[in-house]
Amino acid sequence: MPYRSSEKTRKKKDAKRTAMMQAAVGVFAEKGYHAATVRDIVSAADVAVGTFYFYFPDKETLFVHLYEETADFLLQAIDQAVRRQTTLPEQVQNGIQAYVNIALYEPAVIHLLLVGGVGAVPSLTSRQKEFRERLVAIWLRPLETAVTQKTIPPQNCRRAAEAIAGAHDEVILNLLSHADPDSEAENVIEELTLFTLRAVAYKGG
Repeated sequence: MPYRSSEKTRKKKDAKRTAMMQAAVGVFAEKGYHAATVRDIVSAADVAVGTFYFYFPDKETLFVHLYEETADFLLQAIDQAVRRQTTLPEQVQNGIQAYVNIALYEPAVIHLLLVGGVGAVPSLTSRQKEFRERLVAIWLRPLETAVTQKTIPPQNCRRAAEAIAGAHDEVILNLLSHADPDSEAENVIEELTLFTLRAVAYKGG
């Protein structure tokens, strides 16, 4: 009869894997990919080195996996926030609010996606490109709808979405470098919303 692990054993294994991944996000964000070591990660997760290699063959595999999961987490949050609204101002504000919330409560996730992974791992290049494409697509959809509804003038919505995504990243990173990000968050949401609407010449209606 083949061996089958019990539910309790599976949950224990899942907990160790989750602890390692959560610890790794923080370690990579703090030290960067190249400076971070497997020993740093297992120490932060309070697991044995052998446990790490049970789940991941090397640091690069873990990093790529983390990048994919954190990218999905951020993109889904922004996309769902945008889809919950129907007018462009509400969509923009909601999407920015979601981005800022994650930046404040999970800053390591933002650093991993926007800083820690850039140029660090060659095998990550295609995934970084996919992340940018998906982020641009989140903003492209409401812009095209707004053009159809004539609440913004005809324009190259693809270029506008690229510019918006890049501007948001830059502002969010600057927010995280602020001495007290929480105190600036509300202003950032308001100002970045107004900037985005001005950039696409929103005229309401």
